[in-house]
This record gives sequence, C-alpha cells and structure tokens, in this order.
Amino acid sequence: MEQRTLGRDLTVSAIGLGCMGMSEFYGAGDETESIAVIHRAIELGVTFFDTADMYGVGHNETLLGEALAGKRNRVVIATKFGNVRGPNGERLGISGKPDYVKKACEASLKRLKVDVIDLYYQHRVDPETPIEDTVGAMADLVREGKVKHLGLSEAAPATIRRAHAVHPITALQTEYSLWSRDPEAEILPTVRELGIGFVPYSPLGRGFLTGRFKSEADLPDGDFRKGSPRFSGANFQKNLDLVGVVEAIAERKGVRPSQLALAWVLAQGHDIVPIPGTKHVTYLEENSGALDLRLTREELSEIASAFPSEAVAGTRYPEAGMQAINL
Repeated sequence: MEQRTLGRDLTVSAIGLGCMGMSEFYGAGDETESIAVIHRAIELGVTFFDTADMYGVGHNETLLGEALAGKRNRVVIATKFGNVRGPNGERLGISGKPDYVKKACEASLKRLKVDVIDLYYQHRVDPETPIEDTVGAMADLVREGKVKHLGLSEAAPATIRRAHAVHPITALQTEYSLWSRDPEAEILPTVRELGIGFVPYSPLGRGFLTGRFKSEADLPDGDFRKGSPRFSGANFQKNLDLVGVVEAIAERKGVRPSQLALAWVLAQGHDIVPIPGTKHVTYLEENSGALDLRLTREELSEIASAFPSEAVAGTRYPEAGMQAINL
C-alpha cells in the first residue's frame, strides 16, 4: 500500500482505519467481525489505526488492543483524550487539564496493552484550559516515552499555532470530505505552512457518500446519525440529490461511489491520510480500492463542481456538537 508521512517523520499507510463505529454510535457492533476487519486491514497493508478513549467508554481501545496483540510492530496506533465520560457513558464535558491528560494516557495505555502510543490527540479543545498547558502536559508524555507524536482534533488555526509553538504537532484531525470542505479555507493552509499532517475523519460523509442510505429508515436503531441535521427531514433528500451526482460519475468510471469519494480526498495532497471507518470486511476492501483509482485534474474539478460544499444541507453536528469544534 502507498505510504504517506504525517508531520516530520510519522510514516503510515495512505488510508487508515477508523475504529469508532465498532463500539458505538453506528448501531450494534459485532466484536468478532470487528477483529476480523482489523486483521484484514493489516493484510491489505493498512498500518494506521484510529481510536479514542471515549468510543464505547474505553471499549474501542480494549478491542483494538486485543485485535493487535502480537502485531504491534506492524502498526501505528492513534488514540485521543479530552471528551470525558462517566462509567455509564454520560457526557461529563471536555478536559485538557494537565493532570487529566496524564491520567487519561495511563488508562489508554492499559486498555490498548501497549507501552507507548504512536500518536496522541487532544480530541476536543478545552476552552477553560490554555492550550499551552494541555500541550505542555502532552509533551511531558513524549519525554517520558509514553507517547511518540502529538495531535489535535477540531482545533482552530490560532490554537494550532499556539500548540505547535509548545511542541511539534504531527497531525491535525478534523472532518473532511466532499460534503465537509470548510478546512480548505484556513485549516489546510495553516497545517501545511507548519508542516503538520492532515487526517480527515468521516471522509465518506459518515457513510452518506457511499449511496447506501436512501431514507432515514435505512439507519439502524441506536445510530447517532438519526439526530444529525444532515440526515434529518428535508435535508436528507437535498443531500441525497447531491450523492446522486457522485453515483453517476462513479458509474461512468466503473467504480463504487465510496471509492470515488475517497479517491477525491486522497488526491487533495500527499500530506492527507483519510481514516474511513467500517465494521465490515466488504466495505474495508471496497475502501482500499480507492487507492487504485486515479482521477484526472478535469475529473477532480468536475466532482468538486458537481458537489458544491455550499449546497450541502444542515450542519455536521447538532448545535451542542458544533459549539465544541474549531476552538
């Protein structure tokens, strides 16, 4: 598989695997099948695995740790802290306090059953704690040998600059896809100026760009997308019409809509490593096929023009979620 470099020297597969949905948010999961997906990903050349302590209230890290047992030297593990949850899954806010950073890291190391985390992200910026204090604590973890590289998620350009001045930031993670292109305005120019890699999550628009969802009824019970503005009411049909354009171009090229959408993201720069998530081997293999798809400059322009970002209906999170991004 093609390799790409995040930051100065973190080399990973050009496509990673987002593991969140294996434990929560996208309906019921199957642990046996999820482990099979992780193992198949390694067979396909995927080396970059993304999780967080909040996914399944620790379950996702435990699952990934189990699946990667005996394979540690073949993979790069990224996890995150900052979204605090109670033992029953209750949301307790965001914390970037130095003591919490170190406590969260110790817990993640134990669940993952590793001695060091390759890439450690602050999942959301804590508006009550100066970013310098949070990243300072993260830098201590690097000096202690518990973390190799630092990352931020959903941080604003000014915050990224302040963080990077404390300790080099290797990667910035945020949502980016054909239907979430706001990072192009300021985020991407900022990270490129600073030499920071860019990791798009939900590069398939939380599955919407695959064309698998034709109505809200197609979403399984317990799926958090049921409450997402882009998947609700009149917005659903408006966005479905946009996906129809992607489907038409994909059919013309003889590929799946998901492969076209992923190939478009991959073509935006070699400093970009998308992490599409799935809990099914079939979709994993489909996604990896995007690396074989080469889009011409004319095709990239056609796709972007046919799917103008301003035409997407609805915000990408409900109001409370939107208040926690780009801080």
